[in-house]
Amino acid sequence: MRIFRPLMLLFAVVAVVLALAVTGFATPPLPSTLAKYAAGTVKILPLERAFPLDEQVELSELRARDRVRHARILLGGGGRQSSVGGVVDFPVQGSSDPYLVGSKTTMLYFTKVKLGSPPTEFNVQIDTGSDILWVTCSTCSNCPHSSGLGIDLHFFDAPGSLTAGSVTCSDPICSSVFQTTAAQCSENNQCGYSFRYGDGSGTSGFYMTDTFYFDAILGESLVANSSAPIVFGCSTYQSGDLTKSDKAVDGIFGFGKGKLSVVSQLSSRGITPPVFSHCLKGDGSGGGVFVLGEILVPGIVYSPLVPSQPHYNLNMLSIGVNGQMLPIDAAVFEASNTRGTIVDTGTTLTYLVKEAYDPFINAISNSVSQLVTPIISNGEQCYLVSTSISDVFPPVSFNFAGGASMMLRPQEYLFHYGFYDGASMWCIGFKIAPEEQTILGDLVLKDKVFVYDLARQRIGWTNYDCSMSVNVSVTSGKDIVNSGQPCLTISTRNILLRFLFSMLLTLLLCIFFSLT
Repeated sequence: MRIFRPLMLLFAVVAVVLALAVTGFATPPLPSTLAKYAAGTVKILPLERAFPLDEQVELSELRARDRVRHARILLGGGGRQSSVGGVVDFPVQGSSDPYLVGSKTTMLYFTKVKLGSPPTEFNVQIDTGSDILWVTCSTCSNCPHSSGLGIDLHFFDAPGSLTAGSVTCSDPICSSVFQTTAAQCSENNQCGYSFRYGDGSGTSGFYMTDTFYFDAILGESLVANSSAPIVFGCSTYQSGDLTKSDKAVDGIFGFGKGKLSVVSQLSSRGITPPVFSHCLKGDGSGGGVFVLGEILVPGIVYSPLVPSQPHYNLNMLSIGVNGQMLPIDAAVFEASNTRGTIVDTGTTLTYLVKEAYDPFINAISNSVSQLVTPIISNGEQCYLVSTSISDVFPPVSFNFAGGASMMLRPQEYLFHYGFYDGASMWCIGFKIAPEEQTILGDLVLKDKVFVYDLARQRIGWTNYDCSMSVNVSVTSGKDIVNSGQPCLTISTRNILLRFLFSMLLTLLLCIFFSLT
């Protein structure tokens, strides 16, 4: 009888926990961003639209913005810099529609980050084409103080942060092998950086260390405030487009491959996994989700990253229109320092090398010649359409190494540009690439899950409705993340099984001691 009561209790616990483990239950949504990994945490950042939907912006403005950006890309790693920069991703706002944005502005996605003690919140543009996380310093001499995007601008006050620290010129971070000849040292021995873009715009400042804040899911159910020290840039001077109030944000959040990117900094310390994902919503209110972790959805296909490249380069092999491969020499896509195919969330449109652009335009026009009216508007190839574009325009495929194809619907290579003579006018959203470098911008990246698997050096994608929840890998279980209004509903099966094991061990120890 001495063991009867413990055994009955043991059997009861086993029955209850097994029932819960089999059926599962949902915990209430958590208003937070991080879920615990076996080797760290997952960070989830909601995306939002940056601009109103009631006005249009000229395509020439979008191309001008992209040209500035591409000049920076072609300089390598975000321009001249004294050290490679940081990257991280959070809740995201913004739009991928190049015409449904506010006038005098261009489209972008941005998110919010918190730095310093006490923490200050910054709105920063997300960008997979550059490395460093930088925000505007309070000492900036010519930085904008207001924004046409409807957001409040903030400035990093280094003296006012209790945890801020300088990166000196003798610091290994500043003198690392990733340092370029553009390294600068100030009179007070601070490690400086300088980014210069092709049109003369850019930013300069110095590197800082301070506390970076995020929410962590502990034990798969408990939300806890967490933080980690990171290195980032503090901008003291800006020029060109960065000084314009109508486009102003607090900085740029790079997600590139650099060793000082926030992704690299956090994953190297086991705080987050070496993978990040995004799902950019293309219609309605825009937005989406950025995750420092792996989004799990069926049907993801992967293509290996081209090694020894500063950006996220893929090896494109061919382009298909309506199932027919276009007559394009694959050599025009071969990767080098100035050629290849880059995945870049900081670019609005999509750019093909001329040898691919011309056959693509011809193939699209020929396939719809009997169903729509072609028209040239402001030098752009457009079409007057009286029905749904899905019923008229063909599917397109970008084909990559590893057998991975990116399937594009008409709305992912066309954009709506108003009405003409009672018909909808749709224009081609692809342009001729600068410097023979194909760049996949938000027009084709939207409405897809993208996974940047840095450990396996590959990128994966699949079409997805980014207004829906996504599954995020957490140890051997999953988190459900709502991309529009970030929340987590944690799967409980794995934690219940672990709880069962702990209870069994405890009860067995009780039985052992009751018999001795």
